[in-house]
This record gives sequence, C-alpha cells and structure tokens, in this order.
Amino acid sequence: MSERKGWTRQQLLIAFKLYTELPFGRMHARNPEIIRYAGLIDRTPSALAMKLTNIASLDPIIRNSGRSGLTGASAADRAMWNEMQSNWETFVNEMDAAEANLIGTSQTAEMYNHASEINNIDKLQYSTDFAGLDRLTVTKVRIGQNFFRRAVLSAYDSQCCISGLSVPAMLVASHIVPWRIDPENRLNPSNGLCLSVLHDRAFDLGIITIDSRMSLQVASRFSKQTDSFFETTVGVYAGLTIKLPEKFAPKREFLDYHRQNIFLG
Repeated sequence: MSERKGWTRQQLLIAFKLYTELPFGRMHARNPEIIRYAGLIDRTPSALAMKLTNIASLDPIIRNSGRSGLTGASAADRAMWNEMQSNWETFVNEMDAAEANLIGTSQTAEMYNHASEINNIDKLQYSTDFAGLDRLTVTKVRIGQNFFRRAVLSAYDSQCCISGLSVPAMLVASHIVPWRIDPENRLNPSNGLCLSVLHDRAFDLGIITIDSRMSLQVASRFSKQTDSFFETTVGVYAGLTIKLPEKFAPKREFLDYHRQNIFLG
C-alpha cells in the first residue's frame, strides 16, 4: 500500500481515538491494534504509528519532556487537537461515530456494553443522575464514561498514581473536579487521576488531595490516624510525589479546585 494524499477527517478521528486510548509505549507499528486499525483506514501501520507520534508532539506533558523526534504535527493535527480540547464531549462523540462507521455499530455497541459491565460507569452514584432520562441519553453518558476511563488509565499505564496498583478491576478513573460540577470537562482526561478504589474514595471525600508539587497530602484530622490499615494504605504516602502520566497531565486549576473546595484541610 503506498502513501497517498493527506489524511481525511475520518482517518484523523481514528488516529486521535487511538492516541487517547493507547499507552504511549504502545504507539508503535508492531502493536496489533495499530495494525488492525491501519488496515481499516487504508494506511500502513508505520504511517498510523507516525501519526500518533505527531499528535503526541501537541501534548504539553510530552512536548515538555524533551522527547526527540516529536515535531511532525500538521496544521490539520493542530486544528483537531484544539477542537478536542475546546469541546471534549462533541469530539468524543465524533470519534465514536467514526469508529462505528468503520467497524460496524453492533460491534462497537457490544464493546461498550462489555466495558460498562466491567467499569460500572466508574461510580455508582452517577446512576442516580439518570432518573427520567431517555435511553439514548443514558447510552451517551455511558459511552462517555467508558471513554474517560480508557483515556485516563492509558495515560497512567493502568497504574494507580499513588500506590502503583496495576490491577485494572481495582482502578478508577477519578474526576478531579466532580462530574456534576464541570460539565465541560467531564470527559477531559486532564481532569482525571488513575486511582485504586480505596484512594479514589479518599480523594472524593476530601481525605487526601494533590498539592502544587504533585505530592499527596492527607487532611490534618486524619494525619494522626491510629488505624493501622489507614496508615499503611493511605498515611504512608503522605508527602510522596504521585506517578505522573505520560500524556494528559492533570491541570493545575483542577487540582486547585479540589484543594480549595473538597479537601478537608
């Protein structure tokens, strides 16, 4: 297959979807997923892998990491990156539609249903928000939550950024600014942390937070906790720097919001 003209929008949407959902270390031409999607969009695996690195050059955390060779983004890549950042929900829906058109709606739906069973939409409390909504809306929310989980876990290579736990069934894509507070950033992976179910609950309750140095802080009323389990699973990490993601770094303003409005201090 020879390389031809520029990339179509549909091809770019698939490339962006892969970028958001693959760990950085798997964005290479030997990855079976890249090989599969390259065939579906009529590009070579090398071309698709190169496109992913071009997209990566637009991500601030990767651009500032000093990685060499990541400078080939096109004007179309930049435009789509800005489009994604400005409206995550619309962009995610368009990426999903592009994939559905590519591999078939039924296969895509089956994939999402399976993911939903595993993820339980990340937080059971979200189900209370669905009362009175029609099925289409619930499905869109469910798809969005599945995207958010895949994007956040891929950014942290499926490891809890506090403990290093790497059992996916025990990991949560935790919103920094809660889902109900900031609709515009509900699906923004930079509004997420990969946490174990225990640390996710502690973060939601404001028992822990992340400071400006990206270190874990424990609320003072819990810092002298005599419970040995709490000390060995939460307290022991106080003051330690979290594992930073390889893409979609948590935004400072989101972390500031959590410290100022949720953290118990």
